Amino acid sequence: MANIKSQEVTYTAGGASMKGYLAWDADRPGERPGVLVVHEWWGCNDYARRRTDMLAELGYTGMAVDMYGDGQTAGNPDDAGGLMNDLLGDLGVVRQRFDAALGVLKQHESTDAGKTAAIGYCMGGGIVLHMARYGSGLKAVASFHGALPLAVAPEGEGADVTARIAVYHGEADVFFSPEEVAAFHAEMDKTGADCLFVTLPGALHGFTNPAATANG
Repeated sequence: MANIKSQEVTYTAGGASMKGYLAWDADRPGERPGVLVVHEWWGCNDYARRRTDMLAELGYTGMAVDMYGDGQTAGNPDDAGGLMNDLLGDLGVVRQRFDAALGVLKQHESTDAGKTAAIGYCMGGGIVLHMARYGSGLKAVASFHGALPLAVAPEGEGADVTARIAVYHGEADVFFSPEEVAAFHAEMDKTGADCLFVTLPGALHGFTNPAATANG
C-alpha cells in the first residue's frame, strides 16, 4: 500500500510567484523518476493534482505545474481563455515557467534528477510538446488532447528533439484542424523525433477528463 505524501510548493519564475503541488510515495526507498503534470486551460486545479497523486501511486515523484502564477484557476471558459491567451502570447515565459518547475521537481529528495518526463492535457499537452521541441532535457513527454501547433517551431528556432514523444489525439477533436495535425506530423518528421501518435476513434477534445464539456 502506497504512503502518498503531498505538499503545496511555492517557487518563482521570472520574478512571478508560482504555486505547484508535489506528491510522492514516502514508503518507496531511494530516488525515482520525476514527472511534471502541466494543466489544462483551467489552471493548476484539483484535476491536475489528482493526476499528480496517481503518478505518485505508480511510483513516480509527481509535480503539478502552475503555468499562470499565484495558483490562478478559471471557473468558466471566458476566464480560462483569457488566462491561456495571456500566457501563450509569450512562449519565452512559458519556457521559463516550465523550467522553473522542472528545477523544483529535480531538487526534491525523492527525485532522480537524471530521469524526468512531463505529461500535459489540452493546453498543457501542447506545452510539453513545445518543451520537447525546444530541448528541455526531458527523457519523455506525453500529450493528451494537446495543442499540437505549439510543437511547431518557427524556422531557425527549436533544438534537437531528444525526448521520446507520445501523443494521444481524439479523432473527433474539433479544436485542431486536419491541417494542424498534418503540420505536427511534418514537424516530427523534420526533426527525426521518436514520436508515437495515437488517434482515438470517436474521441472528443478533453477525453481524459470525465468533467470535460464541449468547451474542454
